[in-house]
Parts: sequence; C-alpha cells; structure tokens
Amino acid sequence: MSEMVRRKRRSFTKEQKESAVAAYHACKNYNQVARDLDLHASVLQAWVKQDKVDKTGGTADEPTTDERSEIARLRRELRRVEQERDFLKKAAAFFARDEDPHTR
Repeated sequence: MSEMVRRKRRSFTKEQKESAVAAYHACKNYNQVARDLDLHASVLQAWVKQDKVDKTGGTADEPTTDERSEIARLRRELRRVEQERDFLKKAAAFFARDEDPHTR
C-alpha cells in the first residue's frame, strides 16, 4: 500500500495569480497552464473566474476580491466584538450577584 504525501499548502501573490491568468488567456488551455505552473487545474479555473468577477464589478453572489477581503475583515471584527460583549455580560452578572443582599 503506498502512502500519499500531502503537499504543504502554498500561497501565491497577486502577481503570480495574474501571471497565471494571463498565461491561460494566451493559450486557453487550463490543463496545460496548470501543468506548466505545477497547479491543479481547478485552482487555475477559480483564479480565472475570480479575475472575470473582478473585471466586471461582481454581484451579491460573486463578490470581487476587494469585497471578499472586506467581508473577511468584518467577520473577524464581529467575532472579536461578540467575544467582548459576552465577557462584559458575564462580568456584569458577576458584579450584580455580588451586590445583591439576598445572595449573601
């Protein structure tokens, strides 16, 4: 039985993605460009699709890259604010219990 080795997840710069998309537009062959760049064809297809969305302005269903990064930033901030709120609720309940003469 052969053991599959997982490749470490790679990250690509904006310039690398743009270069890959340009290479696809030059030859119109996902498989060839993906093979040349040592990518999976579905990754290249996603980049090409996102490039098209970015150039056309996006929709509610397909946000642009800038909109995606803003959504991610807002979700992180929401998560942080919710944690702060929950902490303050617990602290308020703790101090309210401490001040109630019937709980002593």
